[in-house]
Amino acid sequence: MSELSATMLSTQTVHSGRVFTTTRDQIQLPDGRKTTMDVVRHPPSVILLPMPDSAHIVLVRQYRYAIDRWIWELPAGNVESGEDIETAARRECHEEIGQVPDRIERIAELYPTPGYSDEVMIFLRLVGLSVPAEPASLDADEILEPKLFALADVRTRVEHGEILDMKTVLGISYCTVP
Repeated sequence: MSELSATMLSTQTVHSGRVFTTTRDQIQLPDGRKTTMDVVRHPPSVILLPMPDSAHIVLVRQYRYAIDRWIWELPAGNVESGEDIETAARRECHEEIGQVPDRIERIAELYPTPGYSDEVMIFLRLVGLSVPAEPASLDADEILEPKLFALADVRTRVEHGEILDMKTVLGISYCTVP
């Protein structure tokens, strides 16, 4: 199969919000056909695996309006414009669990929905956690409850369908048990 790319013929912003933008793009596919694609343009996101030791992980309980539920998930957030991945990971860790890491290890970069979005999720293991002198402030739409879990407990919750967030289920699979 050829490695040619599509050619954008025109683009129109359909929606521009705080978290993402949606565009309607007129494109020419690599095989020459022309079509319209609606794309969610989303900044990269950092998915954090805060691990104070190899047998534990911090999750956050968070209310998610789109599904009208409280769920347990890995802390995560968007990389802000001009921000590098490590800075975003430190900021989000501070904001979401009230701690900062000593060391950050990049695990994977994955596209959760490449059929309609350009978001890339960057999974990072954070170790050497400590509480900084200054408290962080939450985003206006966040209600978070961080909690330390044994990895074995989290894996059991995944198996029983108690953890419903896909990035969390996948992220837990990157954690090794001693």
